Amino acid sequence: MKYLLDLLNSDMIKPEAYQSLSKSWFHYLSLVITILVIIKLTKTFKTADDIKLKRMLLVFGIVMLILEIYKQIIFTYQVNAYQWYAFPFQFCSTPMYLFVIYGLNKNKKVDQYLLSFLATYSTFAGIAVMLYPADVFIETIGINIQTIVHHGLMAAVGFSLLLTKAKISFKYFLKGSAVFSVLMVIAMIMNWVFNMQGIDATFNMFFINERFGSHLPILMDIEPLVPHLAFLAIYLFGFSFVASIIFMIGYLFRTIIYKEKYKLIDLFQ
Repeated sequence: MKYLLDLLNSDMIKPEAYQSLSKSWFHYLSLVITILVIIKLTKTFKTADDIKLKRMLLVFGIVMLILEIYKQIIFTYQVNAYQWYAFPFQFCSTPMYLFVIYGLNKNKKVDQYLLSFLATYSTFAGIAVMLYPADVFIETIGINIQTIVHHGLMAAVGFSLLLTKAKISFKYFLKGSAVFSVLMVIAMIMNWVFNMQGIDATFNMFFINERFGSHLPILMDIEPLVPHLAFLAIYLFGFSFVASIIFMIGYLFRTIIYKEKYKLIDLFQ
């Protein structure tokens, strides 16, 4: 077992973003693969029926969960203690659960809520990490692969859904917002419960735990200036605003690439 863990904990030179090819080859390769996957999935999703789509997303979700389990094991193995900061319920963690839920769900109304979230909020998070990986890369080979597979699938699946299966209407977008709000409330409850335990560790799901503060760009500067409830409202609005931009980009792509035509009234149906 120790040999296996050591193997899974193998090192590499820490990848960098947007540097020379020797320093950033891993990032560049990841971007190229993600683009190719988007092209492939867009073609597949365009003609896929509900059953095929559910099966594909279920498989993607299971792959992401398996890699997440590996990540949790390795992070624990590296320091011989569980790393609460890496507990898998950050914003970027949620799509792997929703892929599985969507794949197993039989309620078509629930499907609309899940697909709306995956095509907008999840897409934004995946693309953001792929374009600006910041501190997600480390020196462990497997963790870097897990990070890219996870966020790459978020970006590829989400954008492909946006171009094919998402309904272009504000009401549809609001269903994704409802899912995000529910996930945010769950994160708030988890943060509160953890704080009540008095554990000496960092537990900051969605980076909205007042005890630890947020380190997200822009939001980290706003948080000290406003009451916590106001910060939560700004957080919700900010993520929803960016997700709405992704939604409108999808609208533009579909009108340009697929020549789909929408009337103003269509956006409100």
